[in-house]
Amino acid sequence: MENDVLAVINAAANGFSKGQRRIAKYITDNYDKAAFMTAGKLGATVGVSESTVVRFAAELGYDGYPDMRKALQEMIKNRLTSVQRIEVAKGMTDNTEILTAVLSSDIDKIRMTLEEVKKSDFYGAVDAIVNAEHIYILGLRSSAALANFLGFYLNLLLPNVRTVRDSSPNEILEQILRVGEGDVFIGISFPRYSRMTIRAMQFAHNQGAKVVSITDTETSLIAKNSDIKLYAKSDMLSFLDSLVAPLSLINALIVAVANSEKGNLSEDFERLEKLWSEYAVYGDNEM
Repeated sequence: MENDVLAVINAAANGFSKGQRRIAKYITDNYDKAAFMTAGKLGATVGVSESTVVRFAAELGYDGYPDMRKALQEMIKNRLTSVQRIEVAKGMTDNTEILTAVLSSDIDKIRMTLEEVKKSDFYGAVDAIVNAEHIYILGLRSSAALANFLGFYLNLLLPNVRTVRDSSPNEILEQILRVGEGDVFIGISFPRYSRMTIRAMQFAHNQGAKVVSITDTETSLIAKNSDIKLYAKSDMLSFLDSLVAPLSLINALIVAVANSEKGNLSEDFERLEKLWSEYAVYGDNEM
């Protein structure tokens, strides 16, 4: 099914009834809002019945209204500006219920990620990381927090990890200059996708490295040059993206790498504990 709902609507426009034309016009003019409306709310907004909205989606070729709404949400992920996101969020959430709405939404994203992630891809990524000569991790803008978290813990487990710093485009390319065969390049990006991350992943792919992407869907702009794709749900929420499910996926990745790592993990952490104690890295009750 065509991902661009607006193109589907435009192609079928000549056969629309009067009510369908009203639905089509509203979606075309307000796709950012329509993508998060129920069939009943959309119908009430344009002055038609809920059943008319449901039939409209079916006649366009979608498996019901939820399928069309999902396609709309996928279409707009990389289109909305921060201002548009804020406006959409105002209509989605009662200000007095923000805590419940946000936490419930994050719970749903983790559940959907668990249901949809392919275990073969997950463990393929684990094997690639454990056996890599060098590991490069890149996440820019909001994804930089995920990249730094993954890099911090993998660096405790493996001797060959490099988290690429969020700097100018030229400096990013300089940091991955020597990436090549035998290496693993992990790229992390969610809508709106970082153009520099896309370019860096393409470079790593062209140099022969195994490229792993951590992103939201198979239509993601960073999935194209990836050998292994790990998907985690990250729907937009106001001007920000929820990174709870991606972080949970990364947690699982770190634990799996720790369990698969060829070295002696206990000995490494015994040495770390001595260093942390010697240099007073952590506070204690006597301070």
